[in-house]
Amino acid sequence: MNSISISQLLKKKNVTIIDIRSHNLYLQGHIPGAISIEEKELLFYPKKYLNHQNIYYLYCSSGNRSFRLSTMLNRMGYHTVNVVGGYQNYLLN
Repeated sequence: MNSISISQLLKKKNVTIIDIRSHNLYLQGHIPGAISIEEKELLFYPKKYLNHQNIYYLYCSSGNRSFRLSTMLNRMGYHTVNVVGGYQNYLLN
């Protein structure tokens, strides 16, 4: 299972960052450049949003749900990386 710190993520260029929190929370604030795809939507319809060639960086509020979702998606053959500490950790940086 791959994980990345928020400071490492923010140094990367041209990456796909996915906020899996509710769309309302996303609208209240999110990591710059992140797109909003709610957790259940991404879990039940991964082919709609992901391909097997790209790497995706997932975050939630604290990093717990994104860790679980990333693990499940990686088992399906996708390449996802969990952002440790999620959006709360982003706010601390």
